[in-house]
Amino acid sequence: MLGEEPLPHDVVLSGGSGLAGTVATADDRLPVEGATVVVTDIRGDVLATGMTDMTGAFGFGHLPAGDLTIAVNAPGHRPAALPVTSGAPTTGLEILLRPGARLQGVVRAGDGRNPVADARVTLVDAAGNVVGTAITGTDGAYAFTDLDAGDYSLIASGYAPVATTVTVDGRSPNDVHPQLAHQDS
Repeated sequence: MLGEEPLPHDVVLSGGSGLAGTVATADDRLPVEGATVVVTDIRGDVLATGMTDMTGAFGFGHLPAGDLTIAVNAPGHRPAALPVTSGAPTTGLEILLRPGARLQGVVRAGDGRNPVADARVTLVDAAGNVVGTAITGTDGAYAFTDLDAGDYSLIASGYAPVATTVTVDGRSPNDVHPQLAHQDS
């Protein structure tokens, strides 16, 4: 009401639907349990989130009609996204996840026996893009996970170079003791 007079107001209800499906491995179609499933609208706003059950199944109740994206992420697998149009109930979706490759190793010094702690390891893809950087632990170990199959360059470096200005006058011994320090990560 506005004052003493009723105020008419039209309410438009938009249709919506449910969304259900399964998440499985791409190579052998085994169910992926515990995968995170996120539904977003065209602006990227999150509309729903959930986890797959032991059969790889997921489901969401009412979602607004329109173009949506289902994004799925699971440990040990590459993430996947699938565009869908919601309006009528959508069931039977199958989202297939490819395995994520893992690269790991130990950086060792000179003779190959002594591990190098705090070494910087950089992984570069075939196009020259840095995929990731890791700092080795006290055991010299590093790891990169969730990688695509392909060719990479692995670059390991220890201490950053140090430059010191030195004046040599020829009259006395010149002792110079540069100090190496770990690179900042």
